[in-house]
Amino acid sequence: MIDNPISGERIVIHQTAVETGGTLLAWELRLAPGGRVPSSHAHPVQEERFTVVEGRMRFRVAGRPIIVGPGEMVTVPPGTVHSFANAGGMPARVLVTTTPALEMEALLETAAAMAREQRSAGRSLPRLVDLALFMTDFEPEVRAPYVPAALVRLVMRSLARTARWRRIDSRYRAARVGAGGDRRVASG
Repeated sequence: MIDNPISGERIVIHQTAVETGGTLLAWELRLAPGGRVPSSHAHPVQEERFTVVEGRMRFRVAGRPIIVGPGEMVTVPPGTVHSFANAGGMPARVLVTTTPALEMEALLETAAAMAREQRSAGRSLPRLVDLALFMTDFEPEVRAPYVPAALVRLVMRSLARTARWRRIDSRYRAARVGAGGDRRVASG
């Protein structure tokens, strides 16, 4: 179980990248009332498919709002900016597949570990250094929307390189290792 206290997400992995030969990650998302993904984002090369089992979900896919209930599915093509939230007063349960899997499981684990650390420190936002390291480690899995990818890469890689050089990356690395290990760490 992966719990994200900031977003209200509870995630159960059903099929790992190892089990599927990297073709997909199958997971269940349980989202508390009022829960939402922390921000709009895109997955450069991955498709995400969400099938609502219980509750109601609100998606924004490529700027288009969509509300779905049990039995309905939303597919987000690679590179498409999207966000999602629980649209009802009861917990939502959603089956999700991410294709290909890449390191999405590690991303989900690391994001939750960072959220737990952020909450315990009483901060409303993650540390910029931690965000830069996260965005650099998971470039193939996630990108920020609306800002040119090359610019985001340049800024985040520079900040991450500086953090490693100045040895101020230990808090993030501890969260990453605690979240399941440093399976793939981007070089500077």
